[in-house]
Amino acid sequence: MDPVTAALDRPVAPIARQGRYRLGFRPDIEGLRAVAVLTVLGFHAAVPFCTGGYVGVDLFFVISGFLISGLLLGSVADRGVIRLKDFYARRARRILPAAGVVLVVTAIGGLLLLPPLRQRDLAYDTIAAALNLGNWRFVANQTDYLAANTDPSPLLHYWSLGVEEQFYLLWAPLLLGLVLLARRLRRSPFPLVVGAVAAITLGSFALSVYWTGESRPLAYLGSPSRAWQFGVGAAVALVAPAAAGRFARPAGLVVRRVLGWAGAAAIAWSTVTFGPGTPFPGTAALLPTLGAAAVILAGTAGDTSPDAAGIGRFLGLAPIRAIGRLSFAWYLWHWPVLILAEARLGPLPWPAKLALVLASALPAWLTMRLVERPLRFSAAVAARPSRGLATGVTAMMLPVAAGLLLGSGAAHSMGTDSPTTVGQALVGAAEGPTLLAGPGGGATGGPVFPGPATAREDFPQLADCQVPPPAISSPKCLFGDTTSAHRIVLLGDSHAAQWFPAVAEVAKRRGWALEVLTKSGCPLPRITVQSPQLGREYRECDTWRDAALDRVAAGPRPELIVMSALNRYTADRAALARGWDYSLGRLGATGAPVVYLRDTPFAAKDIPTCLSGELANWSACAFPRTDGMLADPLAEDVVWGRRPALRMVDVTDVLCPPGDRCPAVLDGVLLYRDDAHLTNTAAALLSQRVARSLEVQGLVPVLP
Repeated sequence: MDPVTAALDRPVAPIARQGRYRLGFRPDIEGLRAVAVLTVLGFHAAVPFCTGGYVGVDLFFVISGFLISGLLLGSVADRGVIRLKDFYARRARRILPAAGVVLVVTAIGGLLLLPPLRQRDLAYDTIAAALNLGNWRFVANQTDYLAANTDPSPLLHYWSLGVEEQFYLLWAPLLLGLVLLARRLRRSPFPLVVGAVAAITLGSFALSVYWTGESRPLAYLGSPSRAWQFGVGAAVALVAPAAAGRFARPAGLVVRRVLGWAGAAAIAWSTVTFGPGTPFPGTAALLPTLGAAAVILAGTAGDTSPDAAGIGRFLGLAPIRAIGRLSFAWYLWHWPVLILAEARLGPLPWPAKLALVLASALPAWLTMRLVERPLRFSAAVAARPSRGLATGVTAMMLPVAAGLLLGSGAAHSMGTDSPTTVGQALVGAAEGPTLLAGPGGGATGGPVFPGPATAREDFPQLADCQVPPPAISSPKCLFGDTTSAHRIVLLGDSHAAQWFPAVAEVAKRRGWALEVLTKSGCPLPRITVQSPQLGREYRECDTWRDAALDRVAAGPRPELIVMSALNRYTADRAALARGWDYSLGRLGATGAPVVYLRDTPFAAKDIPTCLSGELANWSACAFPRTDGMLADPLAEDVVWGRRPALRMVDVTDVLCPPGDRCPAVLDGVLLYRDDAHLTNTAAALLSQRVARSLEVQGLVPVLP
């Protein structure tokens, strides 16, 4: 016996009075699990009137907080003991085997159904999920302003398991520490536990509200901002003994009914009225979280039969409980089935999604019957904690191995990133239908440069000069001859930043400086937008825009202002025109010529991922011209002479020549690093074309 356990085996003051209520099997909680999983399934299947179904995860968190805390507190109250090995062994055999099976099968499915580059992403996701760190990987992906607009991971839903496992990892040792401290102080641990639960719950909730206002992906996926929901469940476990005695009285029955149905109404209201635009979790998460707590508390009574008029009666029905027993495995299976199917078939309407989600109940049932329950209730495995822990470690290591194999195979299938003409320098054409100087290659398949994997990282070399969403100003960013009295200003969002190599070459060849003022996702016209990285209104963009325009106006008059912007921020042409009037008016007041680099074609799909599986046939990743050449009101204004002071450089004749489709590859060069941005290689090869256009318009001196 270890010293800590031996110390805890000595008598300790009870953590709470033991009333008639004892934490045991709760049919209503099994039914509440069914409600939780059905809301999540409905949301992921895009079922109408289930726009807030994501709150099902919140219900799971409250349930876990209640059950795990009740288990640990009951152990302390009865025996004064928390045996960590026993606790973790039970958790390991309860959760990890089924989760590991789904991870391995999903990796195999990805190998069969996904292109190599997406297989590589899935490999990383598999390893992170197996190590219960998936939520932090997805936080990094969703808050990375340079990340490609990639398709969703088949393992995205494992973020919630990561949060839950991190709760298990920290909560049990914390309670153990409080019990040891209480023993040293010769006091009951109850006040210490209540204080810890209150501090964690309130602190985490405050952090959740703050992060929801600053970075919604971090607030949604981060375990510190979700801990309060487990804390609410723990608080219910703390008050359960006292509540059980009161609810056993006649007046308590009425309270139980009101509490239970009010909690159910809160969950239903959240499911139906919440949506993607709801600031969540934040204060909005209070409604489903407290609703779940109310339902659980309403079922906390000394009797074993549910109240016939209470919500527990409904939740205890056999069909509902059957879904609750299946909920864990069903939650694990439904998302990979849906995402892998859409990877092969394309976007599906909600009835098809619902059919797939319902069909995923079959592998879920098999997993529950053949893996989850046999290992969970195995007498041989439960006999020794070491066996349960070994089962959990094995369930983690097998998916890690599967992820490593999947990633290795994906890298091998994509081959090397050698250019089509190895050893020869690539030179861009200044005019004509080809990207490269000289006759067109005419190839339709084979290796491309940069390769698909490298293209994802083929960004402009701007260091900190393309500022991230939280920034409100740009650092001093001068390139080329920084001592020159002549300078070009490159201004705009990431669609302006992508032209850095081309504009830098124009400045360099003339001995000028280049000042870069770019911010990701921030439109140069004065319009208010939402930031997908921050998950809220992009207030920092408005501040940065005015600061950037002030800097251009305050500095020496530039020789040229080059600007560009994504042309899909809003469909409101009137608002966009007013926004451009403001920004162009301020730029025009400097007296410098202003040129607009027309926005690039919109592929609407991740080109490197597509091409990683289609290197033999580049045309398979081309996209319709009618979809790619979206309306560009500012370009139209220039063409029709409605903005005579504004000049334009337009290279779409080479990026998307007349015809039915826009190419993904030209002359062996991969054009896009995601669904809309040029690779740095392609932008550099277009520098001669950009320079020629500026020279023809008299905007820069013609070089000999």
